Amino acid sequence: MRLLERDNTGDFRLTPDLPIDKIPPYAILSHTWGDGEVLFRDITDGRHKSKAGYAKISYCGDQAAHDGLNFFWVDTCCIDKSNSAELQDALNSMFRWYRNAAKCYVY
Repeated sequence: MRLLERDNTGDFRLTPDLPIDKIPPYAILSHTWGDGEVLFRDITDGRHKSKAGYAKISYCGDQAAHDGLNFFWVDTCCIDKSNSAELQDALNSMFRWYRNAAKCYVY
């Protein structure tokens, strides 16, 4: 599982893929998809702030920080959908990821 980690400036970065026994407490975002979603490659390329979907991710990071959580997960950008094995694993694991989240925000 890959998470977003918020830093002291309010920006965030992707963690490496974490083993199941090393996942810190995290928040998760439940949302509908729209135009301009921030994707995995947008985060890795540093283009995430220019996308319309950045507002949702920023909201989630801010709310998680408010609730004392440095880590959060958003499906649009935490899963590398170009990797079919990773995508399949994510689809199979998503229920567990929602269940194990410390907080779930709805946007």
